[in-house]
Amino acid sequence: MNIFIAGLSFRLNDDDLKNLFESYGTVSSARVIIDRQTSRSKGYGFVEMEDDEEARKAIAELNGSEFDERTISVSEARPKEKRSGFMNDNRGEYNRNR
Repeated sequence: MNIFIAGLSFRLNDDDLKNLFESYGTVSSARVIIDRQTSRSKGYGFVEMEDDEEARKAIAELNGSEFDERTISVSEARPKEKRSGFMNDNRGEYNRNR
């Protein structure tokens, strides 16, 4: 199960996030999202856990809790939506046909 975590301290890294969730079960991956331009944390991240039951328990117990002096929001991640707009496939078609 993929888990979304918001409200993270900007000083946390992937290992900090992984350590938080490992007490609930096996963590497949943990990633704090970094801003490409500033190379700083955006204050949110994702954790993937192998066992859905363990993941649900982690969500229930960690949502609204304090971690590194910040109150975090923890929920099941929604599937990534396909983006549209300026950087979509149509731009490539437009450029090739000019």
